[in-house]
Amino acid sequence: IENIPLEVARIFEMVSIIGTVSFIFAFLYCYQFAVLRAEKKLDWAHKRSEELLLNILPLPIAERLKVGESVVDRFEEVTVMFADISAFTKLATEMVPVDVVEMLNEIFSAFDSIADVYNLEKIKTIGDAYMVAGGIPKPSVEHVEAVARMALDMRDWLTHYRDKNDLDIGIRIGIHTGPVVAGVIGSRKFIYDLWGDTVNIASRMESHGIVDEIQVSQTVYERLKSSFELEARGEI
Repeated sequence: IENIPLEVARIFEMVSIIGTVSFIFAFLYCYQFAVLRAEKKLDWAHKRSEELLLNILPLPIAERLKVGESVVDRFEEVTVMFADISAFTKLATEMVPVDVVEMLNEIFSAFDSIADVYNLEKIKTIGDAYMVAGGIPKPSVEHVEAVARMALDMRDWLTHYRDKNDLDIGIRIGIHTGPVVAGVIGSRKFIYDLWGDTVNIASRMESHGIVDEIQVSQTVYERLKSSFELEARGEI
């Protein structure tokens, strides 16, 4: 057996030490990179879940739910608006289902943008009906006027959309102001909803309204008569 020369042995020793240290550094670098990537993905997922939650619930309501608080509030004055696309059901029977959904998505997305302009709260859509409210979850002194202006913008937008696409549709809009109870109920598929006669009357204002007109209750009329043009509909 031949002895390894001392110089060669030292070279082997250095190579072994350097190799071991390099392996450790490479391992730690890869580990740290993987941790940072996982944290970035986790942050993105958290941000995305927050965005989705805020698309469903107003921020103050979402924050209260996160800490386990029950959300049921009474508001003495809220303006509720219902809008319904007239003749849409008949039109939908003549269209491909995918086209129906895409059309509703385009219309309601435009309404959402208008609601954002006036800082109003979209409550929900029900088929081809759209519900929005002013004065919740944060009280506002100008919620009646804001809802009225949104209603006018919605009508103008839909008129332009209808004419541009040669569609036989219109819109009925009803508005009422009064007290409501608002909150989130159930344990799954949360929705911030409203209850009370104010909601019922606003719905009746819409369902008994005239196509392409905005029907308001006497209460709303008293609040808007000094700055808007309104005319009596007569007894219904």
